[in-house]
Amino acid sequence: MAQKGVQPDRETFACSICLDLPKDPVTVPCGHSYCMNCIKTHWDKEDEKRDYSCPQCRQTFTPRPVLGKNTMLADLVEELKKTGLQAAPADHCYAGPEDVACDVCTGRKLRACKSCLLCLISFCEKHLQPHLQTPAYKKHKLVEPSKKLQDNVCSRHDEVMKMFCRTDQQSICYLCSVDEHKGHDTVSAAAERTERQRELEGTRLNIQQRIQDREKDVKLFQQEVEVINGSADKAVEHSEEMFTELIRLMEKRRSDVKQQVRSQQETEVSRVKELQEKLEQEITELKRRDAELQKLSHTEDHNQFLQDYPSLSALSGSTHSSSIKTRPLRYFEDVTAAVSGVRDKLQDTLREGWTNISQTVTEVDVLLSQLRPEPEPQTRAEFLRYSRDITLDPNTVHNDLLLSKENREIRFSGEGSYPNHPDRFTDEWQVLSRESLTGRCYWEVEWHGEETYIAVAYKNISREGISEECRFGYNDKSWALFCYRTYSYGFWHNNIETPIPADGSSRIGVYLDHEAGILSFYAVSETMTLLHRVQTTFTQPLHAGIRVEFHYSYVAEFVN
Repeated sequence: MAQKGVQPDRETFACSICLDLPKDPVTVPCGHSYCMNCIKTHWDKEDEKRDYSCPQCRQTFTPRPVLGKNTMLADLVEELKKTGLQAAPADHCYAGPEDVACDVCTGRKLRACKSCLLCLISFCEKHLQPHLQTPAYKKHKLVEPSKKLQDNVCSRHDEVMKMFCRTDQQSICYLCSVDEHKGHDTVSAAAERTERQRELEGTRLNIQQRIQDREKDVKLFQQEVEVINGSADKAVEHSEEMFTELIRLMEKRRSDVKQQVRSQQETEVSRVKELQEKLEQEITELKRRDAELQKLSHTEDHNQFLQDYPSLSALSGSTHSSSIKTRPLRYFEDVTAAVSGVRDKLQDTLREGWTNISQTVTEVDVLLSQLRPEPEPQTRAEFLRYSRDITLDPNTVHNDLLLSKENREIRFSGEGSYPNHPDRFTDEWQVLSRESLTGRCYWEVEWHGEETYIAVAYKNISREGISEECRFGYNDKSWALFCYRTYSYGFWHNNIETPIPADGSSRIGVYLDHEAGILSFYAVSETMTLLHRVQTTFTQPLHAGIRVEFHYSYVAEFVN
C-alpha cells in the first residue's frame, strides 16, 4: 500500500503490453506482472513454438505457466485508480498515420522510437527498455523507426538479408548465397555498405566541391550585377548631365536667336516708321499746296494770279518713294531657313550619334570572364547528357511529306493530306520541330535515301514560295548539313556552301550550345567524327529542321 504523501509513478505499475494499469493483474515466474488477458494473448501467439517468454526480460518457460491473480497488486491498482493516476498517455504519444507504430502495444498503439534490425520489430519507449537493459539484447542493432523492416527479410527463405550479391546487385540472405546465388561474388551487407559508403563520400565531396564552385560563381555574378548596376547608374547620370548641358546650350541659342530677331525687328520697324512719318508730313504739305493752287486757279484777277503763281508753283525737294530703299518682303525668312538648316544638321548628328550609342549599349558584355564553363562533350555518352527529344510540327510540314512514329519520322508521300496553315512550307519539302532549342542540346537523325538537309532555323524563316528565303541553308536564318547518298557532305549557310572532306554515316548527331553560339554536326558510329563546327551568335531560339531533296525511298527519323 502506498504511504501517505508518496506520489507513486503510474509507469511503475503499468502493464508493459498495454501500457495501462493492469486489469486482473497476474505475475509470471520471472516476477514481471501483466494484465491477465494481455499475457494470455501474448502466449497464445507462441503456442506453436512451445516456448513461452516474458515480453520484458525474454525469459522462457516450459511448460506454459499457470496464472493466478496477484491480489496484492490488484488491491494496489484499485487504490491507484482512486488517486487519479489512470490518465491515458497524451494523444501526441500515440502513432498517427505517418508514424511508425510500436509492434508490441495492443489496442491503440504508441509511436515507436526505435526499430530493431535483428528482431524486425519497432518499439515505443516502454517496450524498448529490455533492449536497453538486458545484456542479451546488447548486440541487437537499433535504428530510427522504419516502416520498411520487412524489406530486410528474404521473401524466399524468410530470413534476414545480411549479405549482398555483387553479381546481381541485390541484397540476399545466407541461404540465397548457397542456393541460387552460389558461385556469385557475395559479401556481407556491412562490407558492401562500407564500399558504397566510400563511393557516397566521394560523390558528396564532388557535389560539395561543385557547390563551392557554384557559390563562388554566384558571388561573382553578384559582384558583376553590382558592377553592372554601378556602371549603368554612372552612365545614366553622366548622360543626363551631358544631355542637360546640351539642352541648356540649345535653350541659350534659342534665346539668342529670339533676342537678335526681336532687336532687329525693333530697328527695322523704327526705321520704317521714321520714313512713314516723313512721307505723311510731305503728304500734308502737298495737300496744303494743292489747296492753295486750287484756290489760285479760281482767282478772276489776272494780275493777282500772275503775282502769286511763282511763289506757289515752286515745290521744295520731295522724298520720292523711288528714293526709299525697300527690301523684298521675306524679311526674317532667311533666319527661319538658317535655323532649319541647323536643326537638320543636328538631327543627322544625333541620329548618327544615337546609332553609335545604341550599338555601344547593346554590345556591353555582361558575361563573367572568370566563369569556368563546362567543357564541350567529347564522347557520345557525354553528348547524350544533353539529349533532347525532337518531334516534328505537322503545321509546318510540306503537303508532299508524311510524318509517322509519333511525328519523329518523315518520308516523301505525295499525299497532300494536311490542312492549310500559315506556318506550313508551301513549296519547299521541309519541316520544323515543335520544340524551340536553347541552352545545350543534342539530337541524332537517322537518314536513308538520295539527298537531305539536316538543319536548324529560326522560327521566322519564310514559308511561302520557292526561294532562297525559305530554303534551309540558303539564308541568314538557317544552317544546314547537306547529306548525299554516298555519305559525302557539305555545309550551307546564307547561300554559301562549305565542302566537307570527310566520310560519314547514316546517323548524324547535332550539338547546339545556343548561348556560346556553337553548332556542330557529327557522323555517329563507334566514334564521334566532327563534320563541321560553326561559331556564331544566335539571336533567337532555334528549331530543328529536315529538308528532302529527292523523293527516292527517302526517310529520316529522330532517333534519340
